[in-house]
Amino acid sequence: MATEMDELIEQLKTTSVSLDNTTTTLLCEISSTKDPKLFDKHELAECFLRLTQCEDTNVRKEAAKCIAEITKSEVQRKKFTKRDIISAFLECLRHVPAADGSMELPIQICRALGNICYLNDEARDLILELEGDAVLLRLLDIAEIEDTVNAPQFIKVRGGLLSNYLLGGEGLAKRAMELGIMQQLQRIVDTGASNVEQHEDLLLNTLPLLSILTENVADLNFDSHLNIKLSRILAASTNPDLAEMCLELLHYQAESDEVKLLLAKDGLCETIYNLLEKYKTLASTSEARALMKLACELIVLILTGDESMHYLYTTSLLKNMVDWLDSTDIDLLTTGVLALGNFARTDSHCIYFVEQQTMNKLLQVLAKNNGVKDDVRLQHALLSALRNLVIPKPNKNAVIQAGLVQTILPMLEIHQPPVVFKLLGTLRMTVDGQEKLALELLKNKTLIEQLVHWSKSSDYAGVTGESLRLMAWLIKHAYLSKIAYALPRKGDAPAEQIADKIPLAQDYDRSSLNEFLSNEGTVEAMVNMLTAQHLVMQNEALIALCILSVVYLSQPGREAEQAQRLQDELIKCNVGAKLAELIAKSSDSMTKEIVENLENCINLLKTAEKLVAHLEQHNINELLKSIPILTEYCTL
Repeated sequence: MATEMDELIEQLKTTSVSLDNTTTTLLCEISSTKDPKLFDKHELAECFLRLTQCEDTNVRKEAAKCIAEITKSEVQRKKFTKRDIISAFLECLRHVPAADGSMELPIQICRALGNICYLNDEARDLILELEGDAVLLRLLDIAEIEDTVNAPQFIKVRGGLLSNYLLGGEGLAKRAMELGIMQQLQRIVDTGASNVEQHEDLLLNTLPLLSILTENVADLNFDSHLNIKLSRILAASTNPDLAEMCLELLHYQAESDEVKLLLAKDGLCETIYNLLEKYKTLASTSEARALMKLACELIVLILTGDESMHYLYTTSLLKNMVDWLDSTDIDLLTTGVLALGNFARTDSHCIYFVEQQTMNKLLQVLAKNNGVKDDVRLQHALLSALRNLVIPKPNKNAVIQAGLVQTILPMLEIHQPPVVFKLLGTLRMTVDGQEKLALELLKNKTLIEQLVHWSKSSDYAGVTGESLRLMAWLIKHAYLSKIAYALPRKGDAPAEQIADKIPLAQDYDRSSLNEFLSNEGTVEAMVNMLTAQHLVMQNEALIALCILSVVYLSQPGREAEQAQRLQDELIKCNVGAKLAELIAKSSDSMTKEIVENLENCINLLKTAEKLVAHLEQHNINELLKSIPILTEYCTL
């Protein structure tokens, strides 16, 4: 085959352009090759340049067709990257359509120039130098094509040529924008939207240009009219490739809250819902399933906007998403959960979902999907939605009574960080103000051991933080109301007299806290939390340590053994060093509340003799004086 091709090329080089069919016959044979690499060893550019300048249109057409085949090879692309060749092609494209209306020659030139441009910045730069970008973009203005037989092929290769050129990067894309490409593309989209079935090929070969511009021009916002047209094309199309293009473009655009609201009001979410309901049984291939997921993701993305979410809450989409909680399709089910989680961003919506039993449906779904082998994305979505629902105080008791905690606790066996993070956050929101539940969970050995483990070993910062916070919240909400009377306030007696000022303890059950402390690492966790990155966590650690100190250290006789063990643990965990580090790291940013809790904590620790000496070793009294907010109080 190589020998035969070599002979044909030699014949072509030695044959003068004739008016008979000899030259075109040779060119036809050369262009019919199936292996472009057969040309790599030959120097063909000069020979074909001569042919592209021939007066015979058939010869120029066949020469361009040959170049299109030859330049499928990277080696020949570079060899044909010559100013004269590119200039000749551009000159021909300036006169499209030709006087006779034929599109055969422009088609082959678009193919040849498009292949030369493929992954070839040198060729793109030459086009730019020759101001050829304006010539290429003018091709988009060709709407009426007399040569109806070749019109579809021209539309295809026009799109390919412009794609290969614009893929050259941001500079070329921005220059095209300056030349008005967006207006041209919008006109084409308008035409396509007027009859999607008739203009399917036009849209399939034009929308990729919008994608390239979107990827190369930062923060490219389409005109609202164009976004609406894309939405309408999606609704009308039965072609999965076209639907995918529309979805991807709308995804890009819907990053803007303004566009989210625009698409919500245009009914895009309901359109997608109807399409998915219509075609869900056909999503058996990986491609169809990927398209289905893309459509689902767009619904959720639109719902992440505040205004769009509030608007859609008043539409049929809300009921549609609740209906999807009964779906056996994992993607539709997950989308329904994610959508409801986004709707549940206001107290009134959350309260409505509890009143309407939507919360119970979510719990039922979670109960069926709370195992190690169940879908992680669905679990994450369910926990996110339930976390939102449990935030309003009126909802807490109803959600607890419905079995939220019993449904969630088996998920402690799951070790996927995103799921664990949401699981812990959901539990933390649930125990807020729920003393009885907090007391129960402090006794849950499996939970506490797992929290201690995650607080030490997780590579996921969010899980570490939530583990510590949940432990601190359990202590706070179980016991703060019982011991609040004993927390000193500013202006109380000095530390050495504080024990005498604390009233006799009320009679309350310490068994939950005893069991919590019996788990190895719990005290260490609270002490380590003092130097957490966030002020809110530092404050929560101080409150937890204050509670422990009041319960066990202020009146050690009542819990002598536990008090002794707590003192030893605190010293072993080097609480003095941690408090010193906290003051050194955060004193400049401490709020009045944190400073008061810090003083309370230190004063309460000093009610234990061993801890007095320990704190003195770390110079805590002097460090306290360095806190700016305390200095301000002193100078008033």
